[in-house]
Amino acid sequence: MTQTDRQQQGPAGFRAGWKVFWVGFLVRILYITVAHTYRFSPVGNHFAFGFEMGRVARALALGHGYADPFDGRTGPTTWVPPLYPLLLAGVFRLFGIYTLLSGWIILAINSLFSALTALTTHEIAARCYGRRVAFWSAWIWALYPAALQYAVRWVWEMSLSTYLLTWVVVLALRMRGVGEEPADLHGAEPRSFSRWLLFGGVWGLVALSNPSLLLFLPAAGLWVLRGARDLRKQTGYAVASAAVFLFCIAPWVVRNALVFHRFIPMRANFGAELYMGNGPGATGFLMEYDHPYQARDQLRLYREMGEVAYAQMRGRAAERIIAADPGLFVRNTIKRFYFFWVSVPHPSGKTWIIEAGRVLNYSFASLAGLLGLGLALRRRKPGAWLFFWAFVLLPLIYYFVTVHARFRNPLEPMIAILAVYLFRSADRSRWFSWQSVRG
Repeated sequence: MTQTDRQQQGPAGFRAGWKVFWVGFLVRILYITVAHTYRFSPVGNHFAFGFEMGRVARALALGHGYADPFDGRTGPTTWVPPLYPLLLAGVFRLFGIYTLLSGWIILAINSLFSALTALTTHEIAARCYGRRVAFWSAWIWALYPAALQYAVRWVWEMSLSTYLLTWVVVLALRMRGVGEEPADLHGAEPRSFSRWLLFGGVWGLVALSNPSLLLFLPAAGLWVLRGARDLRKQTGYAVASAAVFLFCIAPWVVRNALVFHRFIPMRANFGAELYMGNGPGATGFLMEYDHPYQARDQLRLYREMGEVAYAQMRGRAAERIIAADPGLFVRNTIKRFYFFWVSVPHPSGKTWIIEAGRVLNYSFASLAGLLGLGLALRRRKPGAWLFFWAFVLLPLIYYFVTVHARFRNPLEPMIAILAVYLFRSADRSRWFSWQSVRG
């Protein structure tokens, strides 16, 4: 960390000015408005407007409850987590179901979360790698087209989940006092009780937005606990944090128990997703042609059996297929690993030049981020092991089930930070080498 960074320490010294937020937000709003991305196709009764989340939000807005993720009245559901559909339902109630205005408003809300992520990205980078890395990381997130695409085109939870996850990382770094000198802490323990409670609350929102990200929760919590001066006291705080987390998700869990008469902590559709990623003839992609929203026979079975029984039936079928041909499962898992880090092939219709550009952009970011992580670990930079566990755990479930490019979005701010750190380190190395030659 530079001398300037040390002089500007303290919580306020790590935070970006609001300029990066406003520029990022206005760029997103301008794109939505000029490119008319709020005009979603009416095909399939507006299914592209939020897909399953849009259908559930419509049911909520019409007073049918948390239900009907596909065509028609299909009954109660846990197919998608509740936070974003509830937000979308509020937009539908105020501005109309599947209207152009609702489309503009929800994409503007996505853009708000996406632009706010530039601020959390800045603090993460400033605490770990200094203000120069923070400056470039925040502006890349604010303006780079690949970073804003899901905010301005997709009615889904990616922007919200990404913002929440970066807040988890910010809180973890604050609680470890990363980037702060002992004098700045005035002898106080940065792992305060209030921060632990906030940590549990934000993780509760993450669970209600994208439960797959919970794989990172144990590692993040243990990383915060590591090195605590009073471990017994801090463990008590961590237990209180867990209680806040459980309090946040309790209404959803209780609702599921009352509706489905069984314990369903988050979602009940894992078996169906496992089958669609590993069914007969699987190639590493999601078998969307066998999905209830496309296959009428599957929709009929889903409606007749109910969601839980249907997902269990498909899960058992997936287990039999995997057991019968484990080699195919391993090959598809390797493909999905490749898709996550190198590029998920785009649907047909794109030219090879465009596809090559996508692959180059996607894989270059991955390579730079991974090399930056390796460099940070080698140099024992603060927060490096927290990033390491995020890189290992956040994609894990997708390797075994299915991968879409959007699944990587919560990890992208950390990839951007580490990529900038890599190139900033390389620049300094060249500068010092040149100075030595001149000397």
